[in-house]
Amino acid sequence: MAILVTGGAGYIGSVTVERLRASDEQVVVLDDLTRGHRAAIDKDVPFYHGRVGDRALLARLLTEHKIDACVHFAALAYVGESVAEPKKYYENNVEQGVALFSSLLEAGVRHVVFSSTCATYGVPQQVPIPETCPQWPVNPYGWSKLFIERILASYDGAYGLKFVALRYFNAAGATAKRGEHHEPESHLVPNVLAAALGERKHVSVFGAEYPTLDGTAIRDYVHVVDLADAHILALAHLRKGGGSDFLNLGTGEGYSVLQVIECARKVTAAPIPARMEAPRPGDPPRLVADSAKAQRVLGWKPTQSDLASILRSQWEWRKKFPHGYGPTESVELEEA
Repeated sequence: MAILVTGGAGYIGSVTVERLRASDEQVVVLDDLTRGHRAAIDKDVPFYHGRVGDRALLARLLTEHKIDACVHFAALAYVGESVAEPKKYYENNVEQGVALFSSLLEAGVRHVVFSSTCATYGVPQQVPIPETCPQWPVNPYGWSKLFIERILASYDGAYGLKFVALRYFNAAGATAKRGEHHEPESHLVPNVLAAALGERKHVSVFGAEYPTLDGTAIRDYVHVVDLADAHILALAHLRKGGGSDFLNLGTGEGYSVLQVIECARKVTAAPIPARMEAPRPGDPPRLVADSAKAQRVLGWKPTQSDLASILRSQWEWRKKFPHGYGPTESVELEEA
């Protein structure tokens, strides 16, 4: 049997494909390459170029491979873009997702691991954030993920589609072959490392008057390998007959923007200039996960997610692949 990974050419998706294959799983990847990179997937992995809502393509894919589960990453994920273009996000993330689930049901696939987000909590009422915290997103991206969570819950009740929705906190880090390459890049860690390489004049720090130790916002960073391994554990949970669930994935430790920059200075031995900017509307002061439930349900525990290890792994990848998944790096990656 094989696992369908939608959005498998993206950042977390490609690392999850790598880890699944290391666990001797058969994998099939579906990606429209709007934000993903074909070079992030090895040549011997069955790859389909298209959208998850393409019913004809899904029917062919599901006929050609014995799929018993789906890990669904495919989604647009820029918060600012979602505010400017909500229609784009609801059509891509919600409508396409519903079409995917219909195709899976028709093919008899009843296990789904869904890539969700802590953005479904909006501005949390308590920190660390448990799964029971009220969900009220502050942007269309978060709403699109919450809508899919609710759809999956109703599909479980009506059709027996079992799922685990994994609510990520801040993914970062890299493996030896795969790392974070977005265009444009909005995440702190890759932008800090870009400044270390001299590709950016400075790192923007949005807000310095939050009620935190140094006045900058605090986030919970999780190594991408630890996130990928959580998907493998979630698949095992479902295959063993485990029930549907919603689980946070974080470390329970938070780091401020200035702490991330200072740690990166030590890892890279680069000065990394920082410039203070106005705070962004809707940015909570502190987002830290309570992941006790994931540990209890899945036996998941992050093992590579201390901040220095995260930054070091991503730094090594950026030095090895200075242009990300560019032409030269593609050849090296695919032949490795």
